[in-house]
Amino acid sequence: MTSLLDPAVLFFIFGLFAGVVRSNLEIPPAISRFLALYLLMALGLKGGLSLAQTGLTAEVAKSLGLALFLASLTPILGFLFLRRVTSSFNAAAIAATYGSVSAVTFITANQFLDINGVEHGGYMAAAMALMESPAIIMAVVMANVLRRRAQDAAGGSGPASPPHPGGLWGVLHESFTDGAQLLLLASMAIGTVIGAEGAAAMKPFSADLFKGMLAFFLLDMGLLASRSLKNLRGQSGWLLLYAVLGPLIHAYVALLLARLFGLSLGDATLLAVLAASASYIAVPAVLREAIPEAEPSVYMGLSLGVTFPLNIVFGIPLYHFLARSMLSA
Repeated sequence: MTSLLDPAVLFFIFGLFAGVVRSNLEIPPAISRFLALYLLMALGLKGGLSLAQTGLTAEVAKSLGLALFLASLTPILGFLFLRRVTSSFNAAAIAATYGSVSAVTFITANQFLDINGVEHGGYMAAAMALMESPAIIMAVVMANVLRRRAQDAAGGSGPASPPHPGGLWGVLHESFTDGAQLLLLASMAIGTVIGAEGAAAMKPFSADLFKGMLAFFLLDMGLLASRSLKNLRGQSGWLLLYAVLGPLIHAYVALLLARLFGLSLGDATLLAVLAASASYIAVPAVLREAIPEAEPSVYMGLSLGVTFPLNIVFGIPLYHFLARSMLSA
């Protein structure tokens, strides 16, 4: 219950309520964009400072390696299940969405661990950046295979949806040069070189304001999440079940790997949060162009309307509890 009394989470719950009752409360898009970039910059600086202190240790390498492995495993597992309950193109898009990560969920988890005094490596921000792209690449490959199969079944003369304008390389470029992604990586790089004096100079902006900025941003996310629920009307119950249970399974697999490879409690919790989160900004933006056959209302509605609220309110403390139980067993 302690996490529910966190101001940022309470503002998120209020945002959900305001959206459900159809309040005219809204955060201007420009301000919302600024808040998102601010949070990523602050997180990147913190991660860079931590990485500068620890260096590239075996612990860092293990965490990053496990992040990449999970980013490749979860979209495969998701697609194998989802193709049985929805169209193949929808399955590929949803699998990519859930194989990627939510930066806001990760940032909220960092704040949760800080409040509870749980040490964790700032380098996990690099793990988040690494987990952004593999699922997108795999989904695009899946979609191309599906298109070829459809054309072969039609004797090579059937209509085919156009691929992403730049092909796979275009998707890769779009993924790796996304502004938010670049800002996070650049902030980490800057954090590794500015030293203690630079960190002290940035502290009033990147640390002291962080909690309030996160609360304001989660208010906006609550409004968006509540308005995404309408997209789920008439969807298969199996898809809703996946949006609830899929993240739990992904988190459990992450914790099993964290225990096997000896990760710390804080890093294991963050790895589970990353595995359980689902993208609702970067990946959907790419998928609209890369897999136009899929329905954005489905993969956006599931990730933002179901999984994101559950992770913010209940998931983060649950994954921490499971990590503590599994690592101490």
